[in-house]
Amino acid sequence: MTPVVARTRQELAEARSRIEGTLAFVPTMGALHDGHLSLMRQARRSADAVAVSIFVNPLQFGPDEDFDRYPRTFDTDLEACAAEGVDLVFAPTRDVMYPSEPQVTVKSGPMGEIVEGAARPGHFDGMLTVVLKLLNLVRPDVAIFGEKDAQQLAMIRRMVFDLDLPVEVAGGPTVREPDGLALSSRNRYLSPDERRTAAALSRALHAGADAAADGPEAVLDAANTVLDKAATADPPLVLDYLVLVDPTTFTTISGPRTGPAVLAVAGRVGATHLIDNVSLQLGKEH
Repeated sequence: MTPVVARTRQELAEARSRIEGTLAFVPTMGALHDGHLSLMRQARRSADAVAVSIFVNPLQFGPDEDFDRYPRTFDTDLEACAAEGVDLVFAPTRDVMYPSEPQVTVKSGPMGEIVEGAARPGHFDGMLTVVLKLLNLVRPDVAIFGEKDAQQLAMIRRMVFDLDLPVEVAGGPTVREPDGLALSSRNRYLSPDERRTAAALSRALHAGADAAADGPEAVLDAANTVLDKAATADPPLVLDYLVLVDPTTFTTISGPRTGPAVLAVAGRVGATHLIDNVSLQLGKEH
């Protein structure tokens, strides 16, 4: 089945009006991979119909980031959506999403200024602004986002709560390559040697998770041992951050603590910025 493709607001409104029952929505920036496809399958299980957006959002890229070279593969993406039984694809241009330069945008607040937000100032403001616009335009019953972007997911959930948006937000599990590297549209930037170095990110997270019973300090020590070795690889991994945080607020966890946590990491291999995380349970089970 070929999805209906809407490129304008009017086309989207007309297509949305023809959808019967509940609608699940998967927002993407395209360059679809198996991680995105897993979200589409989850969406299909969650609702009567599935919508996907494909839009590379300029507001969430910094001036020195990869907006211009971000992969755009619409024809292949549309084939993937068709294979997954997607009903509606919203593929707007920049002028459709932003008819004029936006003056009122979403402020991400304190959570948008820490962890990934500290490494990419303004990123979460732009992300939340486009997500809010897409939710308003598509009007889904449920919206599904990948857990690989754990801070993004936490912030979207907070925005939906704070602004009383009538949508359920669900997370989809991270999908990984055989070497453990989390699937990302940016992985295609990596050379074979850079891929080998980048795999250290997931190894570090698993090492940290394995030490979770011994507390926060043990988690970070175990992960840093892996990352320190990757920092001397050829090519090296340049670490942006490794943090152990509360899964809801993304504030740093320190000192003795038990319960759920997220170990998040980001680094650069060559010119490519990569992020990953793992959820874990601190403390020994009783």
